[in-house]
Amino acid sequence: MGFTIGGIREIRSASRRRGRASECTTVAEYTGLWGWAVRPGARAGTSAGGSGTRECSCEDAGCGSPGAHPLEFAPEVPAGATLDEVTKAWSQFPGAAVLLPVGRTFDVIDVAETAGRRALVRLERMGLPFGPVATTPDGRAHFFVAPGATAELPQLLYRMGWDDADLDLHGLGAGDHITAPPSDLGGLGPVRWLRPPALDTAEAPPQARLLLGTLAYICHRLLP
Repeated sequence: MGFTIGGIREIRSASRRRGRASECTTVAEYTGLWGWAVRPGARAGTSAGGSGTRECSCEDAGCGSPGAHPLEFAPEVPAGATLDEVTKAWSQFPGAAVLLPVGRTFDVIDVAETAGRRALVRLERMGLPFGPVATTPDGRAHFFVAPGATAELPQLLYRMGWDDADLDLHGLGAGDHITAPPSDLGGLGPVRWLRPPALDTAEAPPQARLLLGTLAYICHRLLP
């Protein structure tokens, strides 16, 4: 028996509802289980003219970060929000990217994905602590560390003797946002967990000094 037009519409409507429910469940996990605030973010798409240029859902023709920034008019969903509270808030911005504010519960050390993967193997082998780690479709790895790390990073690298090395290693802190899995980053593809959050590290990630030496060493080894 074939599909009727009405049946197709019902299937599409049900699919959209499932998609929205999945989005809300993901956001509620971040707010309720891991204790992180969440911000609705812009999405990126390809221009209608077929040029391949990425356009941002914020509709700013000069957007410098298409699909990779918070929606200015969208309020933050606070840490601790329940599924019902998330559903009510997120229903106003269906399909929005899930962004996490940095500098509160965690800072981020950003390195190349290759360096991040090798550093993880070394950290695990040495039994050193690490928190959540995400990878992005543009080849970066985000290590979650205790808040305040970005401000301390230059001094920490100096103390470890890495201050004069041209390392591909950067800190993200207060005022920054990162795209959270499984949201799309700027139309390039989804962000993924390399090491997902856990109850003992989500709200209390390790101090940056505990893994910075390993990260800096691997980044140095990968210098051309």
